[in-house]
Amino acid sequence: MKKILIAGIPVLLSCSLYGQQTSGTVMYERTIKMQMHISDDEQGDKVIPQTRVDRFVLSFANNQSVWKHSDDDMQNAETESSSNGVHIKMIAPGLDDITYVDFNTAHTVEQREMFGKTFIVSDSIRKLSWKLTGETQTLLGHICQKAIAQKPSKRMTMNMDNGKMQRKEVDDTVSIIAWFTSDIPVPAGPEVAGQVPGLILLLDVNDGKTLYKAVELKEKVNAADIKEPSKGKKVTTDQFKAEVAKMMDEMEKNNRGGGRMIRIQN
Repeated sequence: MKKILIAGIPVLLSCSLYGQQTSGTVMYERTIKMQMHISDDEQGDKVIPQTRVDRFVLSFANNQSVWKHSDDDMQNAETESSSNGVHIKMIAPGLDDITYVDFNTAHTVEQREMFGKTFIVSDSIRKLSWKLTGETQTLLGHICQKAIAQKPSKRMTMNMDNGKMQRKEVDDTVSIIAWFTSDIPVPAGPEVAGQVPGLILLLDVNDGKTLYKAVELKEKVNAADIKEPSKGKKVTTDQFKAEVAKMMDEMEKNNRGGGRMIRIQN
């Protein structure tokens, strides 16, 4: 009996080392919660909440990944609502947006559509300082570890006063919580791909203001579809931000006189 148990140990170790999933497809639901503070002489300060839910697909294989909108979530990229004379337009990423990540070279290539124009934005994976908390939970049948980080960021403040909207970018720090599984030792996932040693199944950005939750995980994937996007004008990250700011300013000018409007870009 002892000989059988000892002989079986290398087999078990081999299964745990070489039987791990390294390719697959994940469906995520992203929930965004935002609050706009409106100042009006007649109505005083008001808080208008906005929530948007989108679905995305992550495909990963050969130490690369591609992130894009789900085919069954092809809703309009703009969500609009009105309340007491205030018109709110939430501008989400384009439905054709794609994020490609190569974990071997630690770089990303994004295809971004904004106001009818398409850009290709290349950048490196910008590492954060992560801390493991020792906490675990089970998601989609996989034990996940909790990792936390702080990310230096920019935050856009928007104030509406007497029908005039002013935007201002200020420095900010965003808290990030990632729940990842080492059962799938591929550093893929939303937003912070390439930063933790396992597939991210739950990502909380800024205390729940943006939440990504994996709702389905499959081993099947078409590896041929995991490639760099190439459609659009090639720009750096800073150049893309400048282009977006310019187009937002132009849209605000074109919509003046048609009621109060707030545009939120997430």
